[in-house]
Amino acid sequence: MAMIPTSYNEKDSVWSGAKRNSMYNYDTSVGKIIFNTMKNWPKNVCQICDVDNVTVTFEQGLTWAIRIAQYLKKRGLNYKDVIGIAAKNSTYVMPLGVGCLMNGTPFHSVNPVLDEATITHVFSITKPSLIFCDGKEYEKVHAATIGWHPEIYTLTDHVEGVPKIETLLDPTTTEKMYQPENLKDGGDQTVAILCSSGTTGLPKAVCISNSNLIQDTMLVNSESVIFIASCLDWITGLWAFVFSAVFGVTRIITNKPFSPEYFVGLVKKYKINYAVLPPRHLSALISCPDATPEALATLTHLNYGGGLVSTTTLQRAQELCKRAMFNSGYGMTEVGAITINIGISNFASAGRTVPGVKIRIVDEDGKNLTYNQVGEIYVHTGQAWNGYYGNPVETRRMQDFEGWFHTGDLGYFDEQNFLYIVDRKKEILKYQGLHYWPTEIESVISELPQVQDVCVVGIYDEREGDAAGALVVKTKGAVVTAKDISDHVAKRLPATQKQLRAGVQFTDKLPANVNGKTLRKTARDVFVAQNATAK
Repeated sequence: MAMIPTSYNEKDSVWSGAKRNSMYNYDTSVGKIIFNTMKNWPKNVCQICDVDNVTVTFEQGLTWAIRIAQYLKKRGLNYKDVIGIAAKNSTYVMPLGVGCLMNGTPFHSVNPVLDEATITHVFSITKPSLIFCDGKEYEKVHAATIGWHPEIYTLTDHVEGVPKIETLLDPTTTEKMYQPENLKDGGDQTVAILCSSGTTGLPKAVCISNSNLIQDTMLVNSESVIFIASCLDWITGLWAFVFSAVFGVTRIITNKPFSPEYFVGLVKKYKINYAVLPPRHLSALISCPDATPEALATLTHLNYGGGLVSTTTLQRAQELCKRAMFNSGYGMTEVGAITINIGISNFASAGRTVPGVKIRIVDEDGKNLTYNQVGEIYVHTGQAWNGYYGNPVETRRMQDFEGWFHTGDLGYFDEQNFLYIVDRKKEILKYQGLHYWPTEIESVISELPQVQDVCVVGIYDEREGDAAGALVVKTKGAVVTAKDISDHVAKRLPATQKQLRAGVQFTDKLPANVNGKTLRKTARDVFVAQNATAK
């Protein structure tokens, strides 16, 4: 297994990754990098959309992006403006994003399936004067932004009387002489705005700087065929977008919902060798009859992250993907990548710190902790962060004056400098005055091969506190009872506060956001409703 160097400074109680080295100048525009590198593979395939079967070469993608950038400049849009995007993956999203980067105009990308009130909330933060959206979401986006009347273009499923992006793609007389705009604020300039996950309230608008988008990677190259389902509104989708434009990879895109059968079909059809799957999708894959070593033989890299993966799931996944190197990691939209874990020998860990990142583990009194002591994870990237757009109060809560991000996650380091995530700080539960973490119980329940997915919730009682209950998804065809699960937890975690005193409920699937992250509050509501029905 390749080792990621992480050192520990005993004096300061700080864990540090290796020195960050970039092949690019800090102040070089990502738009310029893409402009120059896409010319290296003009006839190579940059993107294939499995929905409309449109194949885009680097030459075609760059040409479209230049024409979009010229249109933005003609409209007078610059680095002080914001362009809205509310779209799933489709053919023109990539050149639109590249065009924004080349013009130096940040794009604010939001998930198109959000409800109207949430879209109103997030877009009212930046008030883009120009928005690109899927035609199926036009009425919702139009209603959500009626307060400032932006011009709206459709990217797919065009609506009569509404401008469409194809009208911006006609040849121009000056496109051959086009040059991208310089950064007015250097590498710290905001070039993209994403929504925070929204797991702790309404989403905030997270500013992503140019320097944070410059990713050096040894995992993809011009021979790579990648599948990352996330759209431009999610950090992994943003990284995939940059990968496809900078490193010469071929990206397979789709707007169809995930199913293990569909994923296997994509791998076979396009010979995908690099994929990113959230844990629930990986868990579903191992139970799929279509998933065989032969069908998945082209996979050489499989990344997973954003949640708990059981030993059983990983071992079975490795049996199916015999050539694949498994990687996981820990990161945040606000911070970017924090740790990476290569291989599955230490699968319970989030890995070691990536280059340029420092981590402290801090207790409730602000004291730095050492090995095997649980506290809040503080992260320092050494790079500027422009905060939450228009929200200095929340910005200061997230990042202190010394540049440390207060992640709200609890964790600890072992003596080999591997980081372990325990839980969200706000999700600590207390029963009979004793604290416990839902993820610890989830990890134990996931040891059972009959369990595909699990979410532990607290059911409050004013006399006792939060009694633990488990919402469980069974592995297909498996037989397991609530008593089996409760007995397994009692054997592995004998502490009184960690027992499943609220019981076990079974469900077909856990509630999750569109990127596969479990929604614990909604899961609790499902548990309570099923409990009431059972009684």
